[in-house]
Amino acid sequence: MKLVQKRSKKTGLPPGTLVHIGEKKAETVTMTVFDYAGARCDERTVTNPEELHPPADESVTWVDIGGVHRLDLLEAFGTQFSLHPLLLEDIANTDQRPKLDDYESYLFLVMKVLSVTDKQDLLVEQVSFVIGRNFVLSFQENGTDVFKPVRDRLRGGKGRLRQSGADYLMYALVDAIVDQYFLVLESLGEKIELLQEKVVADPKPETLREVHALKRQLLFLRRAVWPLREATNGLSRSDCPFLHEPTKVFFRDVYDHVVQIVDTIETLREMVSASLDIYLSSVSYRLNAVMRVLTVITTIFMPLSFIASIYGMNFEYMPELKSEWGYPAVLGAMGLIAAGMLIAFRQRRWL
Repeated sequence: MKLVQKRSKKTGLPPGTLVHIGEKKAETVTMTVFDYAGARCDERTVTNPEELHPPADESVTWVDIGGVHRLDLLEAFGTQFSLHPLLLEDIANTDQRPKLDDYESYLFLVMKVLSVTDKQDLLVEQVSFVIGRNFVLSFQENGTDVFKPVRDRLRGGKGRLRQSGADYLMYALVDAIVDQYFLVLESLGEKIELLQEKVVADPKPETLREVHALKRQLLFLRRAVWPLREATNGLSRSDCPFLHEPTKVFFRDVYDHVVQIVDTIETLREMVSASLDIYLSSVSYRLNAVMRVLTVITTIFMPLSFIASIYGMNFEYMPELKSEWGYPAVLGAMGLIAAGMLIAFRQRRWL
């Protein structure tokens, strides 16, 4: 995960110039079309955007595009659906901040899709939406299956999706992405709880690396979700004519979910910061315990070293040198001094 993508390729180019910024996450570009109205739902795959056009009747068309690195295809979509050049430029730039733009005849929404791999790595993908009166375009970086529940509901005809307009389809797609955030937060929450147990029980350098990895992942989460509050709030309060009042109620529910996710992210960030403080305190405590033991040992041997150094002097006239019991007496005195100091340390609870 990169916090900042390289933008040097855009330096000096005029506004609206299409330049793909980010990693190429899909070899081929996939285009799936759903056209539905009531009981009818047609699904097909196309290879050329020229085969598409905004529906003229009361049906709703959803075009799901997987892959944004083909700039020629983006230009073709712009021609077919009369999209603004700045909008196409934002789609090609996968380092966009989540936002909502109003182009009068259609709305443009940028979001981040988050997922967790089997190795517990966090994956970030940008998804751009264009919603018109009776069509929705979704541009994904690599065509992940985050919209599978929406596709299944369209194919099975369950719920009110087929009977509603493009605004409700937009809600269903946004809600699918936001629901994915809860799964990511659950996974990170479990990792943080296990990490706190490690930090308290047995802090190691590997534990510190896990703490920094989690802080980085939570930073990505915050960048992806924090601006989304403003965007979802804009959808629930927009005066756009093709966003109907009954659907705005659902967008307000999404906004509540986003606020809840932001609060959870802040809580998890505080827990990780607390884990880092606990790690540093645990390491400092263990170091202090070791230094205390070494200090006690050094203190005990100081008087013993003093006595030994006195009798290590090579003077001829030392009274104890000729004594038969001098050596055992000195050893006994040294032992008594060491034992007395140990007893005194234990009474003072220094050991």
